[in-house]
Amino acid sequence: MGGLSRNAATRRFGVSIASAVRWVTRYKTTGRISPPPSGGDRRSGRIEAQRDYLLGLIRRTPDITLLEIQERLIQNCGQRFSVSVLWRFFDRHGVTFKNVWPAPSARGFVELGG
Repeated sequence: MGGLSRNAATRRFGVSIASAVRWVTRYKTTGRISPPPSGGDRRSGRIEAQRDYLLGLIRRTPDITLLEIQERLIQNCGQRFSVSVLWRFFDRHGVTFKNVWPAPSARGFVELGG
């Protein structure tokens, strides 16, 4: 900083004292002056911690639904995740689900026409 104090440097460059303190701390700990990466996913760590359990569950029970997976996570792991979080997890890991609708029963079948 050319011999300037942090306060003098903040006035000269028009930044807050807090920013200057963070930048100096970052330089002292990492040796870098570039800012840390911004953006990206910061919340998937919680679901990724259940990765082995979830992928094993899919291997053992390939026809399980997302709602059933959600219930099993609550019962067995004490973790609650929304269906959309589960969907994004499986999408990241290349696991797909088919929409399986119950087939109509033979008793309820009515033939039309004729």
